[in-house]
Amino acid sequence: MHFKHIAIRVKNLEQSICFYEKMTGLGVARRLKAEPAELAFLSNGVGETEIELVSIPDSQTFEGKGMFLCFETDQLEEMHHIAETENFNPSPIQDPGDGTKYFYVYDPDGVSVQLRTFPK
Repeated sequence: MHFKHIAIRVKNLEQSICFYEKMTGLGVARRLKAEPAELAFLSNGVGETEIELVSIPDSQTFEGKGMFLCFETDQLEEMHHIAETENFNPSPIQDPGDGTKYFYVYDPDGVSVQLRTFPK
């Protein structure tokens, strides 16, 4: 079994696409309209897990409570700097002593996103 995608309802599709492109390196694989919704699928390659961003005017969006998305990076300090430069208000970089380091940042709709390095 392969985890295909996670869908997140967003208020502003363009703003959310910009956030995920800058913070995760994912790119728009495809976009479509399914009235009244507009969708964008972001991925880092064919066959990879995707994030589906769904914008439906006047509908409820995910409030981001009780979960976070974790992305592995080997450029943690650079990504933290980008988050600061873009005014995404990242948490300080944490070092839990297990060989990993990470920080959190919230997407435009309040979804908690963790960027983390892992030992090789």
